[in-house]
Amino acid sequence: MDDIATLPVAGLRHVHEFRIRFGDIDSQGHVNNVRFLTYLEDARLEMFHADPVRNGEPPVRGMVIARHEIDYLRPLMFDIEPIRVETWVTEAGAVSFRLAHEVRDDEHVYARATSRVVAYDVEAVRPRRFTEQERERITRYLHRAP
Repeated sequence: MDDIATLPVAGLRHVHEFRIRFGDIDSQGHVNNVRFLTYLEDARLEMFHADPVRNGEPPVRGMVIARHEIDYLRPLMFDIEPIRVETWVTEAGAVSFRLAHEVRDDEHVYARATSRVVAYDVEAVRPRRFTEQERERITRYLHRAP
């Protein structure tokens, strides 16, 4: 891993709450596995774009997903009660970071996932280094094992 940050053991955990849409349900009556990646995307956009903008901070831009891994732990059925994606950073480097996610409600975890996110220069079409300001926003969510 590139240039891992040395910050506190427990940072913030971002919480993105949403409601399942009828269109998320597949022919077996539960949320289609592909929809989980959309839930992770929505949470990531809130975490690094919408929330900073709401707080008067610039968003973190120019990131691409290099890898997703997901474990489906139990079927997620249509319900009127909200579901949430809890997201935190497990590694933070100069060029990339790793996110951990749980798709859950108050009683159950439906899926656990990790994502490798890479800073990307769209114009140069290549990876880049995160700015200090971007690293500060990313590492506020850093949780490291003691």
